[in-house]
Amino acid sequence: MAAVAAGAAKIGPNAILQLLPVLEAEGGRGLRDRMLAAAGLKAPPSDAGMMDERPAAAMHQALRRELPGRAAELARAAGLATGDYILAHRIPKPAQALLRRLPVPVAAWLLTRAIAQHSWTFAGSGRFEVLSTRPLSVRILDNPVVRGEVAEAPICHWHCAVFERLYTELVHPDYRVRETECCASGAPACVFEITRS
Repeated sequence: MAAVAAGAAKIGPNAILQLLPVLEAEGGRGLRDRMLAAAGLKAPPSDAGMMDERPAAAMHQALRRELPGRAAELARAAGLATGDYILAHRIPKPAQALLRRLPVPVAAWLLTRAIAQHSWTFAGSGRFEVLSTRPLSVRILDNPVVRGEVAEAPICHWHCAVFERLYTELVHPDYRVRETECCASGAPACVFEITRS
């Protein structure tokens, strides 16, 4: 496990852990291990506690650099798996049952509040903000997962998939998440619209 540097900004280890089986399914252990090495890691991070955000960002950036034609799909698969992990291990079952029984606008607002309260797990040193509730729109300013990258179109496929899994499972199955602005495309923040299709 890589040591966390003193004062380093932290992010949840699922930013890497849920990507590893996706990489292994795509290209075997060789690909998985190359991506770990690109992140500066000799082994997967511990799933206990938080980790330095820099290796997580480095792995996502290496994925986009080394597998440009597949990166979006692989990041999405890892994001959906991260959402599944959160549902299985982080949100109590009674809270999930309550959200599913509430009116959609109320459930969406409560879930959004919960996400905002725990945003450090996926935003690291970035800043998460709710822009509006109708339509539901959130943003991550200075998103560390894409910090320093340049892209013509939004590239936060992992974040979109995490949000989409949570909203479709806990609020309504018709929810979709679309990134409309991205730090990598020169915007001041990564903006996500969360709407029913």
